[in-house]
Amino acid sequence: MKNISILGSTGSIGTQTLEIVRANDDLNVVAIAAGSNIDLLEEQAKEFSPSLVCVFNEEKAEELKQRIDIEVVSGMDGLIKAATISEAEIVVTAFVGMIGIKPTLEAIKAKKDIALANKETLVTAGHLVMAAAKENNVKILPVDSEHSAIFQSLNGEEGNKIDKILLTASGGPFRGLTRWQMKDKTVEDALKHPNWTMGQKITIDSATMVNKGLEVIEAKWLFDVDFDDIQVVVQPQSLIHSMVQYEDGGIIAQLGTPDMKLPIQYALYYPKRKPLAGDRVDFAEIASIQFETPDLENFRGLKLAYEAGRTGGSMPTVFNAANEKAVAMFLNREIGFLDITDIIEECMKKHTVIENPSFEEILEVEKWVYETIAQRG
Repeated sequence: MKNISILGSTGSIGTQTLEIVRANDDLNVVAIAAGSNIDLLEEQAKEFSPSLVCVFNEEKAEELKQRIDIEVVSGMDGLIKAATISEAEIVVTAFVGMIGIKPTLEAIKAKKDIALANKETLVTAGHLVMAAAKENNVKILPVDSEHSAIFQSLNGEEGNKIDKILLTASGGPFRGLTRWQMKDKTVEDALKHPNWTMGQKITIDSATMVNKGLEVIEAKWLFDVDFDDIQVVVQPQSLIHSMVQYEDGGIIAQLGTPDMKLPIQYALYYPKRKPLAGDRVDFAEIASIQFETPDLENFRGLKLAYEAGRTGGSMPTVFNAANEKAVAMFLNREIGFLDITDIIEECMKKHTVIENPSFEEILEVEKWVYETIAQRG
């Protein structure tokens, strides 16, 4: 029996993780956490009977306490309690945003393996997280489909030199369009991803290709490679999830249908594979596999990510925090689609980089970004 804690249990990754738990009687949920969706959290608590439930929103937590006979905690202290609960062997970190950094660091210090689905943790604090994981002998197991594909393609190749990582991208709902053609795209347009069913924030990030930029920075930390050795390849069918090219020119790729349950389950059971229900790739039905070079001029989010990553220090935090705020504003219909990358670029140009920022400095940079955007007018 493997005991797991799920931070972000009501989101896309969290609910799919619980689907895997339902299908496997050797997985046991000991803690769940969510932001404010207490109706779904109540259902999950009654079905999976965890020892601890966390609601980040304190008022909602008080309300949930009246509904269930399980310990309910709240706020950042509650998230940390869910992340470090003694029974858990592995923590699924599926919260969206920088809120996931502190609980992840605390879980690592508590010797928990991490099934990482929170990009922002490594993008903004990769130097802290990877050092802590090494110090505590903790596994960081990627849940992103692309990083899981790279991780799987590295298996059995210990000691062999990587030439480059080929990080695949679907291109999102606006693939092939110019900036002028994207100028008046609405929230509804941006949420129509051609292949994947994901949460709103990550779907918008896919439309701007900021998501792929975040993944580039994340890959640098996960696989200890230089940015020059990470090449983004657009693969519109989302059949090849990513590839690794070795120094002899050989390329190992991981293929599969666009289903997040595979990388989630792989992280939970690593290094073992288990049966997983679902569709299978039928090569007889595939006429061709398409590849394209990413358009860095019209999709400036990816270009800015490379710039932020190469600059290093606190700049990736600026990139990430500006995107988080801008996407929230776009979803609230306060700004246009193209304003997202404009805001990111403006913040990056105004920022004075801090080398090797501490956790507290990362939070201060986030605060500075939000204040800078608020003063934009």
